[in-house]
Amino acid sequence: MVSHEDVLMEALPYIREHYDSVMVIKLGGHAMVRHGILENVVKDIVLLRYIGIHPVIVHGGGPEITEKMRRMGKDPSFVAGLRITDDETLEIVRMVLVGNINTKITSLLVRHGAKAVGLNGKDGGLIRARKKAPQRVVYEGREHEVDLGWVGETEIINPELVSIMIQHGYVPVIAPIAMDSQGNALNLNADTVAGDMAAALRAKKLILLTDVPGILRDINDPSTRLSRLSLSELDGLVEQGIIREGMMPKVLAAKVAVSSGVEAAHIIDGSREHALLLELLTAGGIGTMVVPNP
Repeated sequence: MVSHEDVLMEALPYIREHYDSVMVIKLGGHAMVRHGILENVVKDIVLLRYIGIHPVIVHGGGPEITEKMRRMGKDPSFVAGLRITDDETLEIVRMVLVGNINTKITSLLVRHGAKAVGLNGKDGGLIRARKKAPQRVVYEGREHEVDLGWVGETEIINPELVSIMIQHGYVPVIAPIAMDSQGNALNLNADTVAGDMAAALRAKKLILLTDVPGILRDINDPSTRLSRLSLSELDGLVEQGIIREGMMPKVLAAKVAVSSGVEAAHIIDGSREHALLLELLTAGGIGTMVVPNP
């Protein structure tokens, strides 16, 4: 039986290695939907802050947005995994992401002893984006061009505001709403924002919390989890069709971050108790770590 002392001593070299480093943590999946899980993840983030790590949180909120839309009598529409965002949908997105989820995460952090500030990409010119081009999709055998509405992609990250907050001991909590050059609000994919933010901040780690144990060779078999992948191995899995659909935005975010100098990107199951601590402070880890090519 492993003693508490052994657990602490195993963590010591990792605490020393990660001390005073910036880590971008993307919250999504069950961690966002179920309050108990979210609170446990927040407690782990506060612990990381107290051992000298500087967390920066980026959060999504897709399931909550969909639920809110349906309660308001509006059916959500998706193309290529992206939500079609008209004027009304954008207002719902802003209401859920900024007014609800961002506030909830920030309040939990403060309740458990951290200094935290809620932000979105419009604050201080943090994220400037451009509207995504119309997407070509095949429907009933014919190709169609679909305008996604107010859906954007990152153009420029200005990390100055986040860096100032980190220097003063705050945990920034960022909602993925950005602004274009004309001042229009745009809805961005949270995984993409997290990868771009990690690259801009030159973070040590990017950690993506999701609903699965990591990247699986067989999506139906958790025992096929791949614990460590290089960028070229990751590309190979995409080409083979092993990585697809919902995992693609996370993989692309990991590639952007690691290609830009982030030491590693981790894809882990956010619903597992103390997932962050197990991944960062133990030898085995519990998810998939993406690293640069040798």
